[in-house]
Order: sequence, then C-alpha cells, then structure tokens
Amino acid sequence: MWVAAVQLNTTPDLDHNLARARALIGEAAGRGAQLIALPEHFAYLGPEDKIPPSAQPLAGPLVSEFREVARKLGVFLLLGSFPELTAREARPFNTSVLLGPQGDILATYRKMHLFDVDLAQGPSYRESRVIKGGTELAVAPLPGSPWTAGLAICYDLRFPELFRALTAQGADLLLLPAAFTLTTGRDHWEVLVRARAIENLAYVIAPAQWGQHSPGRRSYGRALIVDPWGLILAQAPDGEGVIYARLDHERLKKLRRELPCLNHRRL
Repeated sequence: MWVAAVQLNTTPDLDHNLARARALIGEAAGRGAQLIALPEHFAYLGPEDKIPPSAQPLAGPLVSEFREVARKLGVFLLLGSFPELTAREARPFNTSVLLGPQGDILATYRKMHLFDVDLAQGPSYRESRVIKGGTELAVAPLPGSPWTAGLAICYDLRFPELFRALTAQGADLLLLPAAFTLTTGRDHWEVLVRARAIENLAYVIAPAQWGQHSPGRRSYGRALIVDPWGLILAQAPDGEGVIYARLDHERLKKLRRELPCLNHRRL
C-alpha cells in the first residue's frame, strides 16, 4: 500500500489552511497514495486563549467536508486532529479521525496525554487549560487491506505503553499526527518515532506541522514514515509538502516472525 504523510504550516487563517490541506491531499491521491495522513491541528493553529473556528462537533462541517473528499478520491484519510466539541464537556477534545474510501468514519481518537510543560529554552504550554483528555484507545482495520491502524497524537509519542496497548489490540500501522515543538523536536522527534516502530514491529506514519504558526508557536516538522525495523522510508525537509512510501505487509509479517519479541512479553 502506498501512503502519504502531509507536512503543513497551519496558521490562524482557517480558509487558507483548509485550501492547502485539500490541495496536498489531491496531490497525494494523484500520485497514487491510498492512505493520506494530515498533521495535528491541520485546520487551525492560533492563539489558545479563545475558542478556535475549527472547534466543532464530530458531525460538523469540517469532518463532513473531508468525508466527501475521502469518498471522491477513494482514499483512506487521517484528519490529524481538530478540537471536537461535545455536549457533555466544556472543553473540546483534541480528536483524530480516520476516514475510509467510502467517506465513512473508521475510528476516532481523543488525545490522552496533554502537553503541560515548561521548556527551559522555549515557551510554557498548558494544553489541559483548553483541551479535555481522552480515555479510550482507537484501533481499526482498514477495509479491503491486511492493515490494522492504531491512532495516537503528538505528545502521546512519549508514552510507549500506549503504543504497546495499540499493538496488543492488533495494530500493525501506527498513525501519529503531530505538531512537535522546535525545542523538543530537534533532539527527540526522530529517535522517539523510530523507537515506537522498533518496539512494536510496526510501521509508523507521522505527519507533522512545520514552521511559525503564530507568535510564540513554532513546530519542528520533519514528517516521517518509518518501517518496523526502524528504517526511515521517507522524511520531509523544511517547508510544506508530502512524503511517500510503500508499506509491505509481507515484510512486516516476516520481521515479526523472525524477531517475535511481541510474543515474548511478560508484562
């Protein structure tokens, strides 16, 4: 299966962001990608002291628009994340949505681990002030293919037990949309993505945000597609764009058979 990871420079301009996302999705589909993944907060990245225009219910116009995009192009499409409004919570969830080629919703994942940190060489973040943490795993087979996807978002990358739990539920393809900070990304992004792939003998698709989004908010970029041996199949340079790789399920099965560490777990 050919897959694509999109790298965006999302800003506070919602219409511009959506136009760029649609254009890059179309480019990827035109080059034969069967699964296309957008990064975290693909629709809006701006000041966090107000409710963003991308904050909508799951049944709102944002998801509905991209369900139609997935249907028209006949592709699996990961909406990296958006602020999902619900009737029962005052704060939105940071929600990732996996769409099927018929435009159907295959899985939704609400980010569990919230980014509350004080970086010595960067700004402070308090994601929990504006986002409600999720509590449930998201694993879904991709219809018509041998793949089973497990969903995570950005800061989740630092919690290997989440990825092990996804693998234990059958995931062999890990989807990790992110907006990793420049400060942490330079030293940690690549090594952590590769580690999660190696530990779980799974492919990882990690679309990313890049560049300056708004005052005080800058992302590292370098979107990645990594194979189960930890080999980098594709990495984005600085700037917006799309990276591609071919996933080989026979290779994955061979590696899991030859190095059966997932069967040797004791905890």
